[in-house]
Amino acid sequence: MNIPYSMIIQWSSEDQCYLVHLPDFPFQQFHSHGETYEEAAKDGQEAIESLIEWYQAEGKPLPTPKIVINEAA
Repeated sequence: MNIPYSMIIQWSSEDQCYLVHLPDFPFQQFHSHGETYEEAAKDGQEAIESLIEWYQAEGKPLPTPKIVINEAA
């Protein structure tokens, strides 16, 4: 599935895991997590696919993908 949505993965010292934020689906701060970066990315991808399926099942329009600029770079 070609998915145009972004995910932001960040380490949380408090939670001791990587947290996944999906800026195109802002109704909650974090949508998934993982013990490793790779696990978080995989779980984030699955979360995006599930959200797309849910939006389609509900007949809701998918959000327009946002462009995220990393200001730290």
